[in-house]
Amino acid sequence: MDRRPIVAVTRALPAEAAARLAAGGADVRCSPHERPLAPAELRALAHGADALVAFLHDPIDGVLLDAAGPRLRCVANVAVGVDNIDLPAAAARGVAVTNTPGVLTAATADLTLALMLAVTRRIGEGERLIRAGRPWAWELDFLTGPGLSGKLLGIVGFGAIGRAVAQRARACGMEIDVAARMRPRTETEGGGA
Repeated sequence: MDRRPIVAVTRALPAEAAARLAAGGADVRCSPHERPLAPAELRALAHGADALVAFLHDPIDGVLLDAAGPRLRCVANVAVGVDNIDLPAAAARGVAVTNTPGVLTAATADLTLALMLAVTRRIGEGERLIRAGRPWAWELDFLTGPGLSGKLLGIVGFGAIGRAVAQRARACGMEIDVAARMRPRTETEGGGA
């Protein structure tokens, strides 16, 4: 009788992702801790697993891969990169490595725009004023800030995040200039102001 594949997960997954794993017939073993695991805890969790769902703080090296055992076939890294994984060690053991490229592109670009708006529109200053309960009176230029429209934004690097920031900044009426190894091909990609 075949056993269900064991998927070891180093941190709790969103409910929908955990449900999909379970619906696929996997025996999901999730760490009960909401913190990075100590090396011994990580090795114990991975032992006997067919797949390991890891996060950017989990060091995946030869020692861990050996502790997981010969059934381990995949390390799915919930991170944009794979800096925490010894790729040659995984390849030598026939373990496939995956990651989640692009998963943070929109969020990073959104936060970049939010920070630009917070600075130019003095949001932090206004929030602190209201929370302090200090009296204030409306004036024509009270906490208005200069805004983003018509300003020039310099973007260093023009990968996925740089392009996403440019798209959002352009929607706010900003001009874009890019410093990157490879210049954008067209104006719509972010070239020159």
